[in-house]
Parts: sequence; C-alpha cells; structure tokens
Amino acid sequence: MFELLVKGTTLPEAYHNALVALHENHEELACPDYNTRQKEASMTFVAEEPLKEPMISKLFIGGPRELEQYRQEMLDGILDFEVEKGNWAYTYHQRIEKQIPWLVDELKRNPDTRRAILIVRDWEYDITSDSPACLQLLQLLIRNNKLHMKIVMRSNDAAKATFMNSFAFIMLQKRIAEAVNVSVGTYTHRSHSFHVYENDYKLFDSYIKKIKESNLEDVTYDYVGEWDEMMEEAKPEIAKMVEELKRR
Repeated sequence: MFELLVKGTTLPEAYHNALVALHENHEELACPDYNTRQKEASMTFVAEEPLKEPMISKLFIGGPRELEQYRQEMLDGILDFEVEKGNWAYTYHQRIEKQIPWLVDELKRNPDTRRAILIVRDWEYDITSDSPACLQLLQLLIRNNKLHMKIVMRSNDAAKATFMNSFAFIMLQKRIAEAVNVSVGTYTHRSHSFHVYENDYKLFDSYIKKIKESNLEDVTYDYVGEWDEMMEEAKPEIAKMVEELKRR
C-alpha cells in the first residue's frame, strides 16, 4: 500500500498536492462494501499555515452554502437533533462537544501536554454499524505558542469530502486556539485510506488537469473578504432548512 506525505503552505496547496500524489501513486482495487472499485493510498498532508490566504479550493463539490452548513454542523451541531429524533446515529459534533471543555482546560493547565485528544470513535457502536465514523480522533498540541492540530481518519473520500472536512477542522482548531489564547499552528490530515471511487474517476481527473494546467490563484478563492461574506449570506437559508427539518 502506498504511504504518501505531502505539504503545502496553505490548505488548498496541501490538498491539491495530496490529490496529485494520489493520482500518481495508488493501487486500484475492489471495494466490495460499495460494489465498486477505488484508487487508494495512505495519505498524510500538512498545511503549514492553514489560515493563510487563499484558503478555499475550487476543487470540491459544493459552494459557500454547503461549506457554511458543514462548518455549522461540525462546530455548532446544527443537525444534532437528527440523532435525538433517531434519523442519524451520530454527528461528529455530538461525539466531541462534551470533550472540548476538558481539552481547553488541559491545554491551559499544561501547554506542553500530549494528552489533549478528542476521541470520535465509539467502539461499541462503530464495530456493528454500516456507517462507522470516518474521523477517529483529533489531537491538539501547543508548541512555540502555536496550536497544532493532528487528525486521523480511517477513511476519506479524496474527491468529494476531504476539502470540506479539512476546512471545518481548521475552523475548530482556530476556535480552540482562541480559547487558550495562542495562535494557529500547522494542520496535519492523516487518512489511512485516502481514496476515489470509480464513479468519480472523471471528476478526479478533471481536478488533476486543473491543478497541473493552472496557477494557484486560478483554482482558489480567498476566504476573508470573499467566501466568508457569501457564507454569511447563506446563513438565513441554512437556518430555514434546519427549522423545516425539525418540524418533520
């Protein structure tokens, strides 16, 4: 199995480098759980300055509304009620929210700690579930007065999920850094199975073509002053959708 490591200054640069590395170094094999095939490798990518612009990649499925909704799901738990209603088994927010106060206290207690870990995997549920959590854990470390985040995923859809996952995790990293009064450090994204499914091969190839034939500014947007404003504009529509789902 290919073991890949790539880096980039910004999140889009690191993400795009990860896509190219997967495209050039992968095994193609059957994926019986979903009756398809996949291109797969183990991937670690590092964004050295995750809040540096440009922060937004054009190479993901969705737009400002979808990204804002996912950010709210991860950080604010806007769809946690689906668990309470029995429609969903879990959300990432629901699994980690009760751990965050302890984590912030631990980072304040000992800035050198190696114990500040948010556990997402629910062993009793996930071993029997048809949809166990992909995200397994997040570790936060303060070094040189910067908060570094390391995340581990058992499985990650490179073409459709990775960018939105990473953006939301970095927003969580930023929130925790502010809570402990340090700046944001590196973001490290580890996926044991970084893959693209067969029905997304053409999409994946189109991403690679754009990355290789374009300058970085042609495949990215700024977040501050550009996408943050569009994401803000999407909030009323998202709130309306949430209220409609609650009434069902």
